[in-house]
Amino acid sequence: MRRSTLAICALLTVATLGCKQVDTAKGKLKLAWDKLRGRSSQTTPPPQPVRPAPDTAAARVAAAQGQQTQTQRPRPPAAPTGNTPTQDVPYVSDDTGTVNPGMSEREVYEIWAAPAAVRRVGEYTYLFFRNGCEYTCGTMDVVTLKDGRVVDAIVRWDGHKYSGESSSPPGRVPFANPGGDTLQMAPPPPPPPPPPPASP
Repeated sequence: MRRSTLAICALLTVATLGCKQVDTAKGKLKLAWDKLRGRSSQTTPPPQPVRPAPDTAAARVAAAQGQQTQTQRPRPPAAPTGNTPTQDVPYVSDDTGTVNPGMSEREVYEIWAAPAAVRRVGEYTYLFFRNGCEYTCGTMDVVTLKDGRVVDAIVRWDGHKYSGESSSPPGRVPFANPGGDTLQMAPPPPPPPPPPPASP
């Protein structure tokens, strides 16, 4: 008799109440059925929140070492990879001009247009531009910015010029280091001797 009474009450509740109240009625009906069947209807408590690890000397040392590695000057990233060229492809562009030390990234874009790739490492930004000799030169033209200002450029295409002192001017030829895996630059050729003094 009690079950039929509960079922009739549930049907009347569903017929007369709105959607939100239907969910409430369903919950109450489920509780009533669970009590009749002797089941426990208690929900499991939510998990305890994860507490942060206590501040220890080891954690402070690790944080200090992480800050030291960030303050060291980062190595420039390698030129963008992907379709590695096996031969040079001629490059023609109307975006030519001279980049000057101290220019902003936006000013470089206004002269040479958008780069082929951009890499950011710490306070340094490296802008890679096509130059038509990526295979034989081994790199694209690269503009290096520190804190948002141009500090260096390596240019090989005739349309790209740099008015500052480049860390790799076109006249320097790279040579292999037989004892290691690094690439070093040959010293520049000595200046020509001065002309002899004119005789009276």
